[in-house]
Amino acid sequence: MPAATPNHHSTQNELVAAFKKNDPVILESFYADNYSKVELYIIQNNGDTEKAKDIFQEAFIAVWQNIKSDRFTPANATALSGYIYQIAKNKWIDYLRSAYKKNTLHTESMPLVKEPVPEATAEQEEQLQQMKTHFTKLGSTCKDVLLRFYYKKESLRNIAASLGWTEATARNNKYRCLQQLKGLMKIPNE
Repeated sequence: MPAATPNHHSTQNELVAAFKKNDPVILESFYADNYSKVELYIIQNNGDTEKAKDIFQEAFIAVWQNIKSDRFTPANATALSGYIYQIAKNKWIDYLRSAYKKNTLHTESMPLVKEPVPEATAEQEEQLQQMKTHFTKLGSTCKDVLLRFYYKKESLRNIAASLGWTEATARNNKYRCLQQLKGLMKIPNE
């Protein structure tokens, strides 16, 4: 059977089937067709291109996961495009709310004396041990990417360059690896 080609006139059911089969041509076409609208929304609402890429990537993966698990059924001819836009919009609003909360901390509410860092609770210690155990179950590439990004604080640009990837590929792989670790730990997706 020949590979599917991107077609702006594909039915929603054909798009859903392409998502379920991980058809790279259709997925890339859908990504390209829908990214600019999300980017424009984020830029018009106090964001930038980098944040737009991150938010759209998260939304794209959420849509992909929801389609794969049959949690999304298209209701009309533009349902999938509207769905990804709405998810991205909600993620951006959540991001802005969290950033707003971080920036509204008043100095008078901050303690003048540094308080000691509390010891980890038994539950936190158990969670850390569980994470370490599940981390070992990840593939070597996932372990490398997550360690470099979260522990060594390397930028995605540096990780991508050292692995011969694009920065977008590094971002996608970091997200997928983190989702895989959360799945092993049975942590719900945000």
